[in-house]
Amino acid sequence: MRILIVLVSFLMLGACANTDMSDLQKFVDDVKALPPGGVSPVPEPTEVETYLYVAGDRRDPFVAEEGEISETETVVDSGISPDFNRRKEELEGFSLDSLRMVGTLEQDDASWGLVQTSDGTIHRVATDNYMGRNHGRIIEIKEDQIKMIELVQVGSGYQEQEAALSLGDGGE
Repeated sequence: MRILIVLVSFLMLGACANTDMSDLQKFVDDVKALPPGGVSPVPEPTEVETYLYVAGDRRDPFVAEEGEISETETVVDSGISPDFNRRKEELEGFSLDSLRMVGTLEQDDASWGLVQTSDGTIHRVATDNYMGRNHGRIIEIKEDQIKMIELVQVGSGYQEQEAALSLGDGGE
């Protein structure tokens, strides 16, 4: 049986061998007969008008004046900070605008929210679960809304900010 299979395989491969390549050779000859394409010249660079800055009695724009505080130097330390030692939950990998509340579940005086991610997966969340990229902790689950407190970085500190997911909508 094996010999028959090997024999049939060789016959099939032999049928594929077509030594007549005249059409391929004609195509190659036609392409070689075409005149060579030219390379377009490099465009001349345009001259840029120069400007000479003379400070005179103007202040240096790269040095902050005394008493002036830039946005990057703003220090807000409210004593609030996220717990970086806490294990991250799955929904903390999504921004709130990519999450959607799709319903609630209630059983034995416990309420859960149903949250759908952008890939269509539905997750069950409860009070004190976290979601969103700003350390959002769920504080209340209603029939049509999930309320949370986020910790938003401001300067070198953090500030609490309320956020919510409403039924059928993305994050606010």
